Amino acid sequence: MIRCLIVDDERFARELLADNIGLIPFLELVASCKNTGEAMNVMATEHIDLVFLDIQMPGLSGIQWLGAGLINSPMVIMVTAYENYALDGFNLNVLDYVVKPVSFDRFLKAANKAMELYLLKNKQAPALAAEPNTLFVNSDYSLVRINMDHITHVEGLKDYVKIFQLHSDRPIIPRLTLHYMEARLPASSFLRVHRSYIVALDKIISIKRNRLYLPDADIPFTDNYRPQIMEYIGQHS
Repeated sequence: MIRCLIVDDERFARELLADNIGLIPFLELVASCKNTGEAMNVMATEHIDLVFLDIQMPGLSGIQWLGAGLINSPMVIMVTAYENYALDGFNLNVLDYVVKPVSFDRFLKAANKAMELYLLKNKQAPALAAEPNTLFVNSDYSLVRINMDHITHVEGLKDYVKIFQLHSDRPIIPRLTLHYMEARLPASSFLRVHRSYIVALDKIISIKRNRLYLPDADIPFTDNYRPQIMEYIGQHS
């Protein structure tokens, strides 16, 4: 779970953000604050992974507070009515910059960015190391556990990927990039063979011309990947 903090001086904005957080199962709202002073008190006693931060507030503004440095360097998504602070926000390494009024689709996109970064930052954590053959992805508003041994191939579709598994008619479709999946899957078992495909090497049944035949699929590959494919086959012949 990603532990969240809301910081906004408008009650309606805080309530809307809280409602949206409640609809996303991997987010947990720890506290909702109306100014940065309240937020500092919370962060002094609670671990916070993600802050939804307004900019224009009485006292210390969101930009000033962020510029001073936050305890434990949480991820920050700015949620504001002011478009002209976007450059300031990104110069301060905010994860996303969302302009009010915020639709749920836009909020979900920002939350998915946070989950992708959270998983990337914590991939070496002991809790994950105990189960090296599994990974979690966000799909259909849920965190789904995938056994890497069951993956046959992954197809990239711009901002999404399709993850195909043995004995499953439907792929899992999380909002992730193929580059991210390539980084998460073990290089000893998976190979990117095309700009749109990653395959599980042990699921290759046969090769014909420039196509790899897997269970229930055949995948094109480009010539520059042929030596790596043939090396794997040679090692397992």
